[in-house]
Amino acid sequence: MRMPSMRLSSGLGRRTAMAAAVVAAGLGFGAGEGRAANPLELNFWLSGPRYEARVPLCDDSWVTSAVASRFGEKESQYWNSALRIAPFEDIREEAFRPWHYASIPRRFCRGYALVSDGSRRAIYYSIGEDQGDAGFGWGIESCVVGLDRNWAFNPHCRMARP
Repeated sequence: MRMPSMRLSSGLGRRTAMAAAVVAAGLGFGAGEGRAANPLELNFWLSGPRYEARVPLCDDSWVTSAVASRFGEKESQYWNSALRIAPFEDIREEAFRPWHYASIPRRFCRGYALVSDGSRRAIYYSIGEDQGDAGFGWGIESCVVGLDRNWAFNPHCRMARP
């Protein structure tokens, strides 16, 4: 008994592909007249991000308490440390939307944190619109200079700044 050759099967594959291309061209899937997007495509599929640029201020109590609680949680869970942030001092906005107008609205802040070990350290944090859990709410990223132990924002929290 003779085995079919590879040449026959590859020729059959080429013929099948050619037939599919002819059918697709005949149905208008290839080069054809361009058409405008229908109302469903305009209103749903091509929506894109819609930012409102409503971001809380740097000294908002919700923001500072979130920064402090996340810092304490990270120190406790990952570094087995009892460090906490007591009050914040000299909080100022460094920049708001420093990049392209269509990028995610962010407010960059800086200040000083009184840490429970008695030190006064610089802190940098940003608040981003729609950066919270599952893309809802505000997302906050912070870095305390000298306590960025995993070097996520190294050197000296430079990557947490605009």
